[in-house]
Amino acid sequence: MKKRILVVENNKEILEIISIVLEDAGYELSLYLNEQGIFEHIVEFKPDAILLDIIRPTVDGTELCRQIKEAEVTKHIPVIVLSTHPQIEKVKEVCADDVVEKPFDIEELLESLNHQIVITG
Repeated sequence: MKKRILVVENNKEILEIISIVLEDAGYELSLYLNEQGIFEHIVEFKPDAILLDIIRPTVDGTELCRQIKEAEVTKHIPVIVLSTHPQIEKVKEVCADDVVEKPFDIEELLESLNHQIVITG
């Protein structure tokens, strides 16, 4: 059975690249350009991991990440944050299981994703 990955990425071109890479790697995907109404879909889709674009590691910027990690039904799902922000590592202290800085290396992204799925699966 394919592992399920939910991706929330605000940049359409980056979302397309991630989609191609992850489909080629054999994942089943659910793709979103924004966070609107996403939490309900996370509960329904039951992803094995979430790739989440966060613009700034602020309270507002990390709200969905914190919500995922605080909810009983989703707290077990690894969240890998994608961001260009220079202080994005701070998100690991708040909610993320891992951080991949943009622009990212495809192999680094796949390695992080595989690692998070293995340690939680």
